[in-house]
Amino acid sequence: MQPDTLNIAVLVSEGQHPVSGRARRAHQDACALELALSLPQSLNGKVSAIHAGDPEQHALRDYLGMGIDGLTVLKQTAEDDALAVLYPYLNGQQPDILLTGVRAECGEGSGLLPYLLAERMGWPLVTGIAAIESIENDEASLLQALPRGQRRRIRVKLPFVASVESAAAEPRQIAFARARRGNIARLTPATEADLARAEWTLSAAKSRPKRLKVSTAKTAADRFKQATAKAQGGKGQIIRDDPQAAAKAIFDLLVEEGVLRK
Repeated sequence: MQPDTLNIAVLVSEGQHPVSGRARRAHQDACALELALSLPQSLNGKVSAIHAGDPEQHALRDYLGMGIDGLTVLKQTAEDDALAVLYPYLNGQQPDILLTGVRAECGEGSGLLPYLLAERMGWPLVTGIAAIESIENDEASLLQALPRGQRRRIRVKLPFVASVESAAAEPRQIAFARARRGNIARLTPATEADLARAEWTLSAAKSRPKRLKVSTAKTAADRFKQATAKAQGGKGQIIRDDPQAAAKAIFDLLVEEGVLRK
């Protein structure tokens, strides 16, 4: 048996376009909301979106444009601890499923919030899911995204927390009229300063080493191709019984890929 009404809470945040820097809906959070809205109507799901932060952020209306009736904002400043306002609210609401992105696109972006919430609520956590296949007898079947386009099926009891990967279905387009009509409910809970954040020392970011190319696949055909593809022969070499030569070959490869500089 499953609940008469399946309550699904989705945590959303303001994102940032990786090229222009323009404020927008966070992609993984939008994927989480799309996943919740795309569940079969037979589940009788009730979807609620929640944000901890500034209710005046313009990008929050992008989520309203996806078709939800309203969005709840727990008002706090950037110096406050999000866990301190989210946990009491979610503990009172007791949703059956809590969906989040893997990490935020602005602010800390550590990806720890789903873990901290799951620990505080005492619920299981499944990370990096791409889909919810079914929900029966208070148990959900989830597809977890793995490297090289692979998928792993996981069964978990309700209630649970799940972070949604970018490999999930692309979020729907934003309807401007819905975004304007949607209601943002502003709550003012008790807040706590983020003491760990207060001890940080901020400095200008430096250019990061170039990462090795990682191929991604979303379609079943692309995943099958990557999983079964053979390694392509190139200018590789086999070095045995010569640690110095092996170390030099690895160093030269990292320099060639831009990971290290001479």
